[in-house]
Amino acid sequence: MKLICFDCDSTLSSIEGIDELARLRGPEVFERIEALTRDAMEGRLRIEEVFGRRLEAIRPSRTDVAAVGRRYVETAEPTARETIAGMRGSGWTAAIVSGGFRQAIRPLADHLGVERVEAVDLYFGADGGYLGYDRAFPSTRSGGKREIIELLRAELRPERVVMVGDGASDLETRPAVDLFVGFGGFVARERIRREAAAFVTSLASVPALV
Repeated sequence: MKLICFDCDSTLSSIEGIDELARLRGPEVFERIEALTRDAMEGRLRIEEVFGRRLEAIRPSRTDVAAVGRRYVETAEPTARETIAGMRGSGWTAAIVSGGFRQAIRPLADHLGVERVEAVDLYFGADGGYLGYDRAFPSTRSGGKREIIELLRAELRPERVVMVGDGASDLETRPAVDLFVGFGGFVARERIRREAAAFVTSLASVPALV
């Protein structure tokens, strides 16, 4: 089998899930969280410096996360579903590798026909209130997405691995993949454009590269 891994936020969907959760807490919280997210995505802050801080400021409920899950589907990249279906027909297995939250991403994965989601679990109480997150999951720290891909390689033994993403954490996967494709359809980051082996603004352009 051949494995293609997609980032979620600003790649498979136009939104950043953590920012959408922050938006539910009002403009002041949203602006603070958005700035931290941007700094992490562009590599100015290490992801472990902001991961827990953002969640503690927001304390998202189960209902909040479900709302963001619906937003992911509404804002899916226009060609993602067709692209993934076409690649499946050519022997590719798709996976989502994200620093976002599994419960929010699952509806988008189902919409796109992607079974495997590697993302961070959130924990909730019986009343749906926020209790915490899986602090041990690799994508909560720098280099985590590379770790995930190395684990997928060991488990699935794919003959080829491709990663598609828009941010600094995606770029870190380059040593573990056969091809890194930078994505700029929603946010075109100059570092990603410069350092990626290929750069696209539509996921429909990916099959021709692989």
